[in-house]
Order: sequence, then C-alpha cells, then structure tokens
Amino acid sequence: MKSFSNKDKYETEKKANTIRRQVIEMLMEAGSGHPAGALGMADIFAVLYLHFLRHDPEDPFWEERDRVILSNGHICPVLYATLAEVGYFSKEELKTLRRLGSRLQGHPHRGYLPGIETTSGPLGCGLSQAAGMAIADRMDRGDESESYFYCFMGDGELNSGNIWEAGMLASKERLGKLVGVIDRNNIQIDGFTKDVMPLEPLRDKWESWGWLVYEIDGHNIDQIYEAFEKVRSSPDTPKVIIANTIPGKGVFEFEGKYEWHGKAPDADEGGRALKELAEEDREIDIRYKGLI
Repeated sequence: MKSFSNKDKYETEKKANTIRRQVIEMLMEAGSGHPAGALGMADIFAVLYLHFLRHDPEDPFWEERDRVILSNGHICPVLYATLAEVGYFSKEELKTLRRLGSRLQGHPHRGYLPGIETTSGPLGCGLSQAAGMAIADRMDRGDESESYFYCFMGDGELNSGNIWEAGMLASKERLGKLVGVIDRNNIQIDGFTKDVMPLEPLRDKWESWGWLVYEIDGHNIDQIYEAFEKVRSSPDTPKVIIANTIPGKGVFEFEGKYEWHGKAPDADEGGRALKELAEEDREIDIRYKGLI
C-alpha cells in the first residue's frame, strides 16, 4: 500500500467536511434536492478524487482518464461540490444548482459540465453504461489501458434488474477495471430498504457472479483508502465496494432518516446543519493536533 500519512488523512477529512458544507449551502439555495445520500458519500468522494482518480481538471477529456459514472444521479450535489473542490469550475457556480439553464442540473447532464461522464436520472442504468464503457475502452486501447471505471450506485436502485444483468455481463467479460461502489445507507425514497425490498445477503449475491467484494465502513478514511488501493491491484475481475454509510452523515438532525432522502433543508434547518459541520471542522483540527 502506498503511503497514507496523517497529513493526508487530515486534509482528506477536512475536504470531506467542506464538501458537506457546500452540499448544504447548495440545497438551501436551490430549495430542493437530495441531502441524505450526498452527505453520506462525502468521505468516499474525497478519498477517490484526492488520492486515486486519474484525471486532469485542465484537460477533462484526457483520453487516459478514469471515469466516474454516477448511477444514483440524485446525489449529484456531492459530485458537483467535489468537482469544484478539485478545480473543474468555480465554487461560485455551485450556487446555481437546479436553476433553469444552469450547468448543475438536479441530475447530471453529460456535455453540460466538465467531469460529468454520463447523463443520469432513471435509476438502475449506470452499471450497464459503465460496463459498456469498459468494454469499449478495451476494444479501443487493449489490455494496456490504465483507465478505471467507477460506478456509484445507491442500494435502493439495486431493486432494478438492469443492475443485475450488468453485473453478470461484467463478470462474463472479466472487466477487471470496472469498480462498483454501493452506497449501503439502508434508505430509499419510500422508506428503509429492508421494508421496501430486502437486499440481503447482498455480498453473497455479488460474489456468486464472480465479483470481488470489499465491504467497508464508508466513513472510515483508512478503510476507504485501503479498498480503493485493493481494487486497483486485484485480479482481472470486476470489483464492488459495499460502503456502509449513514444517510445525512455529519448532521445529527438528518442522520438515518429516510425522510431526508429528497428534502432540502430550509433556512433554520440548514443553519443548524452548517453550525454542526463548523464544529466538526474544529474537532478534526483537535484530533490531528500534534500528529502532523
């Protein structure tokens, strides 16, 4: 494993917390959107974009880049905030989320914004798109290609049969550079996943098709880092990271509540959330004091 220093961890945790604050600010400004999943995935996006993703904000269509496919497109505020953090566009533009004519639509729109690889909205389609991209890349550039394809999925959208068809295809084609990342936050718009459509034994299902499965705490920076390290050095077969996350992570009022799947905070709720995240920023500084 390559070095992941205390300084790296500190900067990554700080960045993830910044991304969460930006998500809250964007949704307050827009008056609509999806906070629970976006807040829950901030740690994973921070680790991926800061430490593993091969990309270039100055050349967003670099042929040898890795691709991020956001199948659960409703959590796009976390993707937009991350892209702005790493330099794809100005943070000021985040304030235009969901406005008419904005490049930051409520679901990502390919061609509108640099760093967006697919148009998403209807759930369940992303893994098929990612598998197709991986196959096309292998056809175009052969086994020497170093590009990876990271497909983010919500656990609720695993109800869609299209996901399972793509899973079987990826295994059959031995798409070793295809990586699924499942936000296992146990909620969806109508309630808890165990009540709407139970998914367990989830790990066994992916393994039965020949996928390598890594199950992690989606808020443990070390575990996230280790999982992304492993998927880039494991055998030539597709991999999936099942990230156990807390929906609404970082804001106690939102955490674990499916009602926050698709409800934007109002001024009072957002103000309390931002105050709590500011306190977390100070706590991160305290945790790492003397370690870096």
